[in-house]
Amino acid sequence: MGGVSAANKSVVVIGGGPGGYEAALGAAQLGAEVTVVERSGLGGATVLTDCVPSKALIATADFMDRFTAAKRIGVHFDGAQVPGDQGVTAHITDVNSRIMRLAAAQSRDIGERLESAGVEVVQGAGRLLPDGRVDVVEGVDAVPSGEEPAPHGADRDPARATRTMAADLVLVATGARPRVLDTARPDGERILTWQQIWDLTELPEHLIVIGSGVTGAEFAHAYQGLGSQVTLISSRDRVLPGEDADAANVVEEVFRRRGMSVLNRSRAAAVRREGDGVVVTLEDGREVEGTHALLAVGSIPNTTDLGLEEAGVRLTPSGHVEVDRVSRTSVPGVYAAGDCTGVFPLASIAAMQGRIAVAHALGDAVAPLSLGKVSSNIFTDPEIATVGASQADVDEGRVDARGVMLPLTKNPRAKMQNLSDGFVKLFARKGSHTIVGGVVVAPRASELIFPIALAVANRLNVDQFSSTFTVYPSMSGSLAEAARQLHEIAD
Repeated sequence: MGGVSAANKSVVVIGGGPGGYEAALGAAQLGAEVTVVERSGLGGATVLTDCVPSKALIATADFMDRFTAAKRIGVHFDGAQVPGDQGVTAHITDVNSRIMRLAAAQSRDIGERLESAGVEVVQGAGRLLPDGRVDVVEGVDAVPSGEEPAPHGADRDPARATRTMAADLVLVATGARPRVLDTARPDGERILTWQQIWDLTELPEHLIVIGSGVTGAEFAHAYQGLGSQVTLISSRDRVLPGEDADAANVVEEVFRRRGMSVLNRSRAAAVRREGDGVVVTLEDGREVEGTHALLAVGSIPNTTDLGLEEAGVRLTPSGHVEVDRVSRTSVPGVYAAGDCTGVFPLASIAAMQGRIAVAHALGDAVAPLSLGKVSSNIFTDPEIATVGASQADVDEGRVDARGVMLPLTKNPRAKMQNLSDGFVKLFARKGSHTIVGGVVVAPRASELIFPIALAVANRLNVDQFSSTFTVYPSMSGSLAEAARQLHEIAD
C-alpha cells in the first residue's frame, strides 16, 4: 500500500465471495468503514458450493486412484477382497459430509478475518438505490440453486431489520448461479446442478454429465474416480473446447481409456425423470439412460433485482455488469467484481478485481487488471494449467512467437511416478525470446505453472529461465529444458 488513508470513507460491499471479502479487507486496511452484505454465507458459492467443494471432491477421487493404480508400480495389498481395485470404495455421504465441513470451516475463517479487520458483516440482501445508497433487508434466506431471487423486499416483514446505507464506494460482487434448461429442470434428487450435488446420499451408479466445459470435465473426472459409471455429453468436437487443443485431447484420451463414455457433437435437448433414473434426450433423437444427471451448461450472473439498471449501471446483453480495467461501472462510485462482471470466471480474478476497485476508489496506487498474466487450472487428471499467450494466439498471428512442446514421457521423475500422459509447452516471442505463455498438462500442473507465470509477468527470456537451477530429478526440469530448446530454434 502507498500509505493512503481512507479514514471517514464508507464502503458497502454487496456479496461476500472472493471479490467481495477481498475488497472489504483491502478497504479496511486503508482505514475505511466497511460493511459486507451477504445472504448465503461468507465465501459465496466459491467456498460453499462450487470451487472449494469441487476441488475437495477431486482430491478425494485422486486419493482413491493411488490405491487402484498401486499394482502398476508393483504395490499389492495383501488380503484385498476385490481383485483389481483393492477393495477401495467411496461412501458418498461421508465424503460430502467432510467436504461441507471443510467449506463451512473456510467460511468461518473468512468471517474471522473480516471481524479482526473491523468489517461489519450483515446477513441479508442488498439493493442499489437510484441515489447511490444501498437498501439492506437483513435475515433474507439463500436462493435455492438454479432459481432467481425473489423481488427485493418481497419477504420483508416487521421482524426483519432494514436500513438504508450511504457509501462513498459501493461494490457489487454478487457472483453467478448455475444455468438450467427449461427442458431440464433440476429436482435436487436425480437432476442436479453442481450446487445441489452435495446432498447426494448415494454414489450415482451412472452419472450423465451434460456439458464438457471446465465444470463438466472436472465433475466427470471426479465421479469416475469415485467409482461411478460416467457419460459426458459434449456439444463440441472435443471436451474442454475453450482450452489448448493438445491439452484437451490428452484429457479426453485419458477419460476414454479409463472407461468414460464421451459423446462428442451431441447436444442435450431435454432431461426427464423415469422411475429411479433419468433419460437425457439428444437433439438428434438419441436417448441416454442413467441414474443421475448433472447440468454443467454454464452460469447466469446474479444481477437481477439489484436496482442496477434503475441506478444507471450498464449491463451487457447477457446480464453481466460492464466494468473497465479498474472495476468501475458506468455510475460514479459504483464498482463491480467477480463472476457478475463476466470478465473471467476465476476466484483469483474476482479477488483481484475487488482489490483493484477499493484501491482505485479510495486513492491508493493501483495497476489496471491485466488478463495476459493470469494463470488458470483445470483440475482433471492430468491437470491443465495455462498462462499468457495460447497456441491459438500464435497460430492465428495475434502473437509473433515460437513454441516447443515436450512430452512428460521423457522426464525421469515422471517415469518414476509411472506418468505417461502430459506435456510442457512454452511460447517465446521471436527476436527477444521473451517468454509470453505456456501450458502444462501433468499431475499438480497448478503448481508447475507458477514459474512460467513469473516469467510471463516479469518478461524473462528463455536464457534467464533456463539458466535457473532446477532439482534433478523433477518435473520442473522439463520447463527448463523447453526453454533451452526454444533458445536453439533460430529466428
